[in-house]
Amino acid sequence: MVRSCRKIIRIGFFVGFTAVLFSATSLSAADSSVIFMYHRFGEREHPTTNISIEQFESHIKELQSGAYAVLPVTEIIETLRQGKSLPERTIGITVDDAYLSVYTEAWPRLKKAGLPFTLFINTDDIDRATPGSMTWDKLREMADAGVVIGHQSASHPHMPRLSIEENRLEIKKGFDRFEQMLGIRPTLFAYPYGEAGMEIERLVSESGFSAAFGQHSGAISGSGDFYYLPRFSLNETYGDLPRFRTAANALALPVSDITPADHLLSAAGDNPPAFGFTVTADIGDLNRLTCFTSHEGRADVSRLGESRIEVRMKKPMPKGRNRINCTMPASQSRWRWLGRQFFVP
Repeated sequence: MVRSCRKIIRIGFFVGFTAVLFSATSLSAADSSVIFMYHRFGEREHPTTNISIEQFESHIKELQSGAYAVLPVTEIIETLRQGKSLPERTIGITVDDAYLSVYTEAWPRLKKAGLPFTLFINTDDIDRATPGSMTWDKLREMADAGVVIGHQSASHPHMPRLSIEENRLEIKKGFDRFEQMLGIRPTLFAYPYGEAGMEIERLVSESGFSAAFGQHSGAISGSGDFYYLPRFSLNETYGDLPRFRTAANALALPVSDITPADHLLSAAGDNPPAFGFTVTADIGDLNRLTCFTSHEGRADVSRLGESRIEVRMKKPMPKGRNRINCTMPASQSRWRWLGRQFFVP
């Protein structure tokens, strides 16, 4: 159940950059939102998935500063799908897994601060009464109080390693338990470990979800893939206030024609992937764009024509989860951010 929060992008990558102010762009901040992801709270024995209480309280204080609009994730998705504008610096809060510390530590603080959040759970852990997890009664209490419950499969498997039919049964079993125990049918999905692929995304869409989330970094926009949305993961290593502020102020990098379309690398010859995308808005000097990979660090970036970006790696990605992050400076010392996660079976 422990999620690996890999050291992908350090704030040190950016502190040496010179902030560049750009003119107004055709993609405004009102078209972007940042979604945060937490797991455990005050559980120092699990540092890769834990946020300290001190860190978490500093995040809440920052979100209450008046600089942000914290909205329910369901409202953010609905607004973007309708092509409407969001408030400046819109933030959504998500938590993965029904750890008991969510109930005892996170929820009371978020409730007191008036900050909405979505909790993604896999139902088998609750049914098994896994030590350190919540009960259905506690989840029912939270749902009745307005906490949005999201679907994270039944058993929390590595979905790319299952057949489509097995994944279909995972989703159905979860739906059945949500309806039986909470009387709800979740509309948001989170991929266990952030792992997915085109066929899995299609299955999630066909299952009736309005959106689904991975565990790669970046801001979301109405022009993005609603069935593989990014979230900034927060833990003890990547949960200090400067990093939180950098992520909270991120803007979407407006792109289309992302290649490869499938982030499940399974065919021979597709690793390392020939990663590329087309920038679809005037966001300034694209020569300022920089990309980093989890297995090599800084990657080679080429610009083709006015708006096509190609990113090349020298070595194949290793088995498991791999990430690419592309960023460029925006106005007001903010960053445009595009993340992508690839899975190698």
